[in-house]
Amino acid sequence: MQQHPKDILQKYWGFPDFKNSQEEIISAVLNGQDVLALLPTGGGKSLCYQIPALAREGICIVVSPLIALIRNQVETLKKLGIKAIALTGGISFDEVNNLLDNCLYGNYKFLYLSPERLQQELIQERIRQMNVNLIAIDEAHCISQWGNDFRPAYLECHILKELAPSASMIALTATATGMVVKDICLNLNLEQPLVVKDSFSRNNITFSVCWEEDKKYRLKELCAQTNGSAIVYVRSRKMTMELAYYLTQQGHTATFFHGGISKKDKDIRLNQWLENKVKIMVATNAFGMGIDKPDVGLVVHYQIPDSMENYFQEAGRAGRDGNPANAVLITNQTDETQVRKQFLGVLPDVDFLKLLYRKLANYFQIPFGEGSGETFQLPFNTFCDTYKLNTTLTYNGLRLLDQNSVITLTEAFSQKTTIRMIASKHNIFAYLEKNEKSAPTIQTILRTYGGIFDFDTKINPLLIGRKANKTENEVIEVLEQLEKDEIIEYHAQHSDLEITFLVPREDERTINIFAKKIKQIQQVKKDNVESILGYIKNNTLCRNRQLLNYFGETNEENCGKCDVCIKKNPVGNDIIRIIEQDILQILMVKKVNSRGLIKLLTYKESSVILAIQRLLEDRRIKVNTINQYEIIER
Repeated sequence: MQQHPKDILQKYWGFPDFKNSQEEIISAVLNGQDVLALLPTGGGKSLCYQIPALAREGICIVVSPLIALIRNQVETLKKLGIKAIALTGGISFDEVNNLLDNCLYGNYKFLYLSPERLQQELIQERIRQMNVNLIAIDEAHCISQWGNDFRPAYLECHILKELAPSASMIALTATATGMVVKDICLNLNLEQPLVVKDSFSRNNITFSVCWEEDKKYRLKELCAQTNGSAIVYVRSRKMTMELAYYLTQQGHTATFFHGGISKKDKDIRLNQWLENKVKIMVATNAFGMGIDKPDVGLVVHYQIPDSMENYFQEAGRAGRDGNPANAVLITNQTDETQVRKQFLGVLPDVDFLKLLYRKLANYFQIPFGEGSGETFQLPFNTFCDTYKLNTTLTYNGLRLLDQNSVITLTEAFSQKTTIRMIASKHNIFAYLEKNEKSAPTIQTILRTYGGIFDFDTKINPLLIGRKANKTENEVIEVLEQLEKDEIIEYHAQHSDLEITFLVPREDERTINIFAKKIKQIQQVKKDNVESILGYIKNNTLCRNRQLLNYFGETNEENCGKCDVCIKKNPVGNDIIRIIEQDILQILMVKKVNSRGLIKLLTYKESSVILAIQRLLEDRRIKVNTINQYEIIER
């Protein structure tokens, strides 16, 4: 017997009613209709498949792109007393077999897996045997080559329609343009789907762009003025460590998070942040997806993201509890050059792909018309050095060849070497005098990498060797000796790239087959960068309206609180001085956080925040350890 969705909502999540389009989506799914749900970050996407799956007999198959997201969802369901299983990496064949048995015979309600897992024959065969009541494709924009996080393995998700033909399918995403929506429906074979799009407006978030030459200072000030938790997004692993270290030195509690740290460290740092033992998380962009922390009061983009989609999704992790929050992008004049170089300078064009494919074939001495099915170990750095190829451009080119079925690229590829100086500078100089042969390598490292005394730093032995006139092996020998002599901490992980040629060698004709598509994808990426740069530079239209316009919504009302609106309608100094005095009067009686001040005062929130900022800058008030404001005694 089917349970009523509202009863399930109340029983497990404690909510009496659905919000926005949740009820419409759930009703359509329960009626057997395919659905594409476009809901903003924090819009309750997971409930749209979890509740209909719980309402009926059988199991729901959920495809999700990130292991962290899968684990978080499964742990949350288990805490609610709902039986769920995750098939993630590092699980033995026997364990996978046992877990799949549980799905068949153990009355489990959810099976979460990655799109790569879905490609395994064992998984497909066992899904055929399951009583599947619903198929959910989370982060569905990953299936579109026009989407910002295109993931080739997602293209195989449509096979679930064959494996479980009686189950309806729901695809969910927080960011999708019209082109991506069409691609999702086409690639998933959605049959006359109900397409539901809720408004992307987040009225409780103040979106701002802050132009600042001293970005670290502005970041420090923003964090000091913020109650609750904060996320700082950056584009490199090294920058996560640098900024977390800087903020800690400034008296904040901060840590960092990126894909290169161990699972144990990830769990420790995430829990510290979730439990508010650490206020600020400095992270690369994957952090936060699927993590339910409602009290994030500030999201900072310290560097320009590569698209409006990523920016909006990341900024949307602020204020999920409905309370006022800030999303600030800090930038300056040099950032535009850097973002073009980072995102556009390493885009392989058709000519480069032809060159790369030809060099690959020559490297392995593959004659014309041959090579199909042959597998080779590719020493990546050596290959790039042999043909003087940019490593990032080359790796991106190999990925494109993989996505277009010219080669297969092993996921095991990694070339990560990190070091940290643990000896004092005085001891290092003494070491250099005694070990003259090692001196060129050590000096090159010291000149090339900043922050090497403070945290683990990723280095490139091949680059160091080139600068020091040494071979890569000679550099590695020096590093190993330095570790033995307790001068550095050294972590090396070397595994060459494995590629398999999928088609006979035909050089230009091989690439020409998909050349048009490559040009289109390149243009989309260029348009993405231009869109985010256009947003940053547009100081005439309300930030909230700009974001909504990008996602196809029209809104004639200005938010009244973003940097653009405040400049257009500046609050007079006289009014701000009055608000400052009112704040000081309140703080003479008791210590209050910003939300408390906003509730106690009758002025606009943006005006109160401006007055607080001025009082902080004038050092008339300060933030205490529990994020309350108090008067500085003179």
